[in-house]
Amino acid sequence: MPAARKNERLIDRLPPVRGRLAENAALAPVTWFRAGGPAEVLFRPADAEDLARFLAGKPAEVPVTALGVGSNLLVRDGGVPGVVIRLGRAFARVARVGAPEAATLEAGAGALDLNVALAALAEGIGGLEFLSGVPGTIGGALRMNAGAYGREMKDVVIEAEALDRRGNRERLTLAALGFSYRHSAVPEDRIFLSARLRGSPAAPAEIEARMAEIKAAREATQPLRTRTGGSTFTNPPGARAWELIEKAGCRGLRRGGAMVSEKHCNFLINTGAASAADIEALGEEVRRRVFAATGVVLEWEIRRIGVPASGLAPAATGEEGR
Repeated sequence: MPAARKNERLIDRLPPVRGRLAENAALAPVTWFRAGGPAEVLFRPADAEDLARFLAGKPAEVPVTALGVGSNLLVRDGGVPGVVIRLGRAFARVARVGAPEAATLEAGAGALDLNVALAALAEGIGGLEFLSGVPGTIGGALRMNAGAYGREMKDVVIEAEALDRRGNRERLTLAALGFSYRHSAVPEDRIFLSARLRGSPAAPAEIEARMAEIKAAREATQPLRTRTGGSTFTNPPGARAWELIEKAGCRGLRRGGAMVSEKHCNFLINTGAASAADIEALGEEVRRRVFAATGVVLEWEIRRIGVPASGLAPAATGEEGR
């Protein structure tokens, strides 16, 4: 790299925007773990057109990472090189679309899953109650085919809209999304804008009762009021991750300020002063112990991004992402 370019700040190489660009922006406060390093540049686009123009105008070699509300995410301590894009209020609209009998909602990628479930309740649309038990946003739910309590995104998505790396809009059918267990086949460089979701007409009282059941089940079994990233590992075929972790004797296991939850051992917790390195190392120790005890390799469900504090790339530990 030429010396002039090496010393040039990334923010000075980016195109003008209507939204906000911030250099060396802290990410820990906007992730559920409350740990990890900063974004080299954080971009909050004003709207979809602002985002599209930015992607079209930025240098092609600058990496881009989309961030929702950080519910299923671990940012490493060295931070995230390139541009982190956080979708705000302009991407959080939820509205009923189509004929009344269609029972269809359009939700922006920045909309909280819970808010989508509440919008469905208000419209008398059933079948989307499971979203009230899924932390995060619709964009993240699309990326990982999120699911809970017997349903997944693949059961309700009609189509989605995304931007490619150069800012071009793409409409993705259910088949093109390529959903499988906690995974979609959409390339990582796509940034979701919205999704159309199909439910079915239902009495609001029935929808509300189902949402209350989900809320009670979550509160009874999950450490909701802690600094956690949700389910840490996906369930292997024919098994439950938490049962394997329990069998390997990992409940309550600690590493630095990180701990395996006593309440639900497929959750890792920042007890107050954990670094991202503590949390990731604890997860890897759990994987090691589970493999030693059961022969099963647990796969991360939590998405891990960025570089460690040393600035060196982390050792390969299997596929990352959702």
